[in-house]
Amino acid sequence: MLGKPRRLAVLAEGSFAPLDAKTAIGVLRYRPAEVAAVIDSTRAGRTAAACVGVGGTTPVVAGLDEAAALGADALLIGIAPQGGQLPAAWRDTVCGALERGWDVLSGLHVFLGDDPELARRAEAGGARLIDARRPPATRRVAAGRAARVEALVALTVGTDCNVGKMTAALEIVDALRAQGVRAAFVATGQTGIFIADHGVAVDAVPADFVAGEVEALVLEAAREAEVVVVEGQGALHHAGYSGVTLALIHGAAPRAMVLCHEAGRERVRITGEPGAGIPIPSLPEVREAYETAARWTGAGQVVAVALNTRALDEPRARAACEAAGRATGLPAADPVRFGAGSLAQALLEARVARGPGSGGNRAPAT
Repeated sequence: MLGKPRRLAVLAEGSFAPLDAKTAIGVLRYRPAEVAAVIDSTRAGRTAAACVGVGGTTPVVAGLDEAAALGADALLIGIAPQGGQLPAAWRDTVCGALERGWDVLSGLHVFLGDDPELARRAEAGGARLIDARRPPATRRVAAGRAARVEALVALTVGTDCNVGKMTAALEIVDALRAQGVRAAFVATGQTGIFIADHGVAVDAVPADFVAGEVEALVLEAAREAEVVVVEGQGALHHAGYSGVTLALIHGAAPRAMVLCHEAGRERVRITGEPGAGIPIPSLPEVREAYETAARWTGAGQVVAVALNTRALDEPRARAACEAAGRATGLPAADPVRFGAGSLAQALLEARVARGPGSGGNRAPAT
């Protein structure tokens, strides 16, 4: 991971739960063989699967000593809290990892490498502080170049934050590759970067340049791929994060979008303000909003719906997928629970509909 093979201790102290440990869960789902243990003393003795539903028998332990005994040689910060600060209670664990010579991988907004004490400890221990969220030094401005690539560019978009946009994108890419399609995943957040070993955390990029950075990532991926699937962020209807969503739409210039929604969620979630978010519009209304925004600079269409049905039993989950399909007239599925085949097929059909010349791998020069 990020430069060399690692055996990770994933730090999620007091937070190893489905809604709190997004980074930990993403790495456990997609790179489980690299995780030696999860650190959360409040859940020690359990397994990852028992706590968050993924990660199988990966043990949850109380601290660094137990993780080291299981073969860990690096520490990954497993949460991405609003505000991005390192929890004060975690500092001793990070210092202890550095003193052992372990690299510390972080996706926090606050860069650990800029902390004088941590930097000194890293140097003394021969360790590295790797801040995956640190933005590139470049300052690119989008110019619509992604709209001209021959690869089909798709973007996952959502009714709200934390509804499964990254997961849907990764599952669709896996389904496409299983069919022999050259598909690429473009990571736009810290968890996606840890999974893919490449990308840019767009929420750390100055606003004027988010679209340009996304455009550059799409151009790079399109040189080799027939289908490029860009990880979505935020939501157009979220008061806090609509800006990054719009920048992704205009930077990626997607010809196809996959609308992601958590079944049963009725209001946009505002952290610390229960009930403050607006009611989530109907799926057809959200679809229209995204297609309208895409038309301002291109012609993207929503071609499928990815439902997150984690809160439902299987019969209700299947019923929710069927209802979403009826409401939108589009293929609808939970890509984790029921597979992403129908969603991948929708992208392939969108690629064919583009007509002659689609599906190549040439991209314009940056």
